[in-house]
Amino acid sequence: MRYRRALIVCAVPAMALGACTGQADAGPESRTDQSEEPIELASCGYHSEITGPPERILAIKSSTAELLLALGAGDRLVGTAFLDAPLPEEYAAEAADVPEISEQNPASELVLELEPDLIVAGWESNLTDAGAGDRQMYEDLGVATWVPPSACEQAGEDHRPAPLTFEDVFAEIELMGRVLGPEAQARAEELIAEQREQLAELDEQISETAGLRAVWWSSNNQTPYVGAGEGAPQLLLDAAGLENVFDDLPERWENISWEDFAAADPDVIVLVDSEWNSAASKMEALTEEPMTSELTAVQEERYIVLPFPATEPGIRNVPGALDLHAQLAEFSDLIEQEASAP
Repeated sequence: MRYRRALIVCAVPAMALGACTGQADAGPESRTDQSEEPIELASCGYHSEITGPPERILAIKSSTAELLLALGAGDRLVGTAFLDAPLPEEYAAEAADVPEISEQNPASELVLELEPDLIVAGWESNLTDAGAGDRQMYEDLGVATWVPPSACEQAGEDHRPAPLTFEDVFAEIELMGRVLGPEAQARAEELIAEQREQLAELDEQISETAGLRAVWWSSNNQTPYVGAGEGAPQLLLDAAGLENVFDDLPERWENISWEDFAAADPDVIVLVDSEWNSAASKMEALTEEPMTSELTAVQEERYIVLPFPATEPGIRNVPGALDLHAQLAEFSDLIEQEASAP
């Protein structure tokens, strides 16, 4: 493969190929400045680093693709993979010519054909031997990798923050802005400031929903996979002023029984809508399952629907919290009853 051979001959990272003997100069359009200090990309117990803004980026999962597009790096995306849903309208045109090389984890051969100098993955499992290839393998080939710490499987230092906070999400946005260069860094700062302001405004409104209890159902129609107390579901429910019935469960999500679901008897049910497990299919399951069909929230269809990409840690968490709170307005009678309760 031409990419692999170039790396072996030059023995330097892919983004420095232009500096190798026999390679054409990258020219004035290049954003790479080899005099810059390397930036460490530490997460999930793995340490990588990158020197100078990357020029050829592969994004695996919607959360990372949308982050890169929001920071103005669409012209550096050489591919995407494993997208959870169509990109939002605001990014669709910019990404129209970016190939989606796989609907699942791409084979490492497909990845290397793109000649990336950075791979950004939304799940830790994306960059494993069972996924798109091991991070150390890419590092050995001169390709930097990054998984947001919020996407790490384990919690702890150099791994996943638990519980997740908006500041953790903002730190990831800020880091990617620095990696991408000054223009992207400015965009990151602007985006974070805007989202902090939106959260402050939301915080002034959540008193009207305080006390309402919710079950967050992410996936799996056999044994419901619900939002637990450490991840994005808890983060968004807190921001919208809702009490998570299962906030005492460790981890970010957890499987529960239908008996537990029925015993929770929530005021509202948050349904995550994805192409592989739609909100509509969850509604059908709730009405067909004898243990949940008699719940008031089911009979009165007190459903709040959120798109899957808004429920993964990333730039859509704050808009997701705003959307969640706005949908609660449809249950104004319930809110008024809660407010008037002794």
